[in-house]
Amino acid sequence: MTVLELIEAAAAQLTEAGVAFGHGTDNAFDEAAWLVLWQLGLPLDTPLDGATDEPEFIANRPVAPVEQAQVATLLEARIISRQPAAYLTQEAWLMGVPFYVDERAIVPRSFIAELLVDGALDYWLSDATHAVLDLCTGNGSLAVLAALAYPDVTVDAADLSADALAVARINVDKHGLGGRITLVESDGFARLPGRYDLIVCNPPYVNAQSMAELPSEFHTEPALALDGNRAGGQDGMDFIRTLMREAAQHMNEHAVLVLEIGNERQHFEAAFPKLEAIWLETSAGEDQVLLLTRESLLTHWPAPKPNGLGG
Repeated sequence: MTVLELIEAAAAQLTEAGVAFGHGTDNAFDEAAWLVLWQLGLPLDTPLDGATDEPEFIANRPVAPVEQAQVATLLEARIISRQPAAYLTQEAWLMGVPFYVDERAIVPRSFIAELLVDGALDYWLSDATHAVLDLCTGNGSLAVLAALAYPDVTVDAADLSADALAVARINVDKHGLGGRITLVESDGFARLPGRYDLIVCNPPYVNAQSMAELPSEFHTEPALALDGNRAGGQDGMDFIRTLMREAAQHMNEHAVLVLEIGNERQHFEAAFPKLEAIWLETSAGEDQVLLLTRESLLTHWPAPKPNGLGG
């Protein structure tokens, strides 16, 4: 059996087992390729379609029986545990950058990563952009990507979960960014007294009905990172309501907030019908990520008066 034949057989096995995707891949073949190549110690970007100048096409490489057995064990773990492949390999890739991940943090997959890497946010930034906040940082992937994309910024990476921050520490150190990324255990802005030029946030936003219907793979992730109803709501907007009220007070004059809300645009717009959001295009369309200026936030939540009485 060759590498490609093993991948095709693994894909058929995953399909028959009815596993769910969405943690780095969106189909059985890509998931099978990830697991097989990882188990065989081959690069995850190994060409599988014959379009290569390699003297020996890796996809046609024979796989020894002992290696086939090792792959079978890994596939069995994926099917029985329903854990995402990233938890089994303890590695996830986002925009070509590798990150360590385990069950203490959500598997990184934010579409904000695309906007950071491809320069889509540059229009909203300037030479004065120095302080960045990655709120709900999880395993720290967006903080790392922001620091890599903008070498002149410093990043605060905050999360309520000490476990997630322990994973984020591994990734900050992995990419040698300990001098520019500060990890902060904070419930929202509670322990973040500073102001920022750019805030990125991929918060818990899944509504109650969707939480109940999520495939098993998603329930192996920390519910704290997914469930947007922790304060007793149903629409997934509990954390975001607080975020909208408080964000402007933590933003410098020309700062922007980039917020991911997944498939919850309908609930977001119902919760904030008068808020002027700018929807940003990603590979998933134009309804997954939005941008808010400080001015738009202040229109609905004015800054408190100096005497603290508000206005």
